Amino acid sequence: MSVWIAVIATGLGCYALKLGGLVTPQRVLDDPRVRRFTDLVPVALLTALIAVQSLADGRTLEWDWPRMAGLTAAVAALLLRAPFLVVLAVAAAVAAGLRLAGL
Repeated sequence: MSVWIAVIATGLGCYALKLGGLVTPQRVLDDPRVRRFTDLVPVALLTALIAVQSLADGRTLEWDWPRMAGLTAAVAALLLRAPFLVVLAVAAAVAAGLRLAGL
């Protein structure tokens, strides 16, 4: 039963968050501080997601060489301005190749 309460509460929270964005007055959205905040938050969240997914294995932090090499290859591909699908393919190929090699 507690799972359903969590699902319903999360759904209501998401709906309230979306509704809050729709009813926010335009003068608040035009504030330079709010605009700067909304420009920087997605970058910070994506960086945090990448860090957690790269360094965590379940509930522990673990350094995984193939995963780090794949991330490094992805960064290199991004710096070379490769398309996003190419970046994903390069990262996956490097990580898979190293795992296949037994690292």
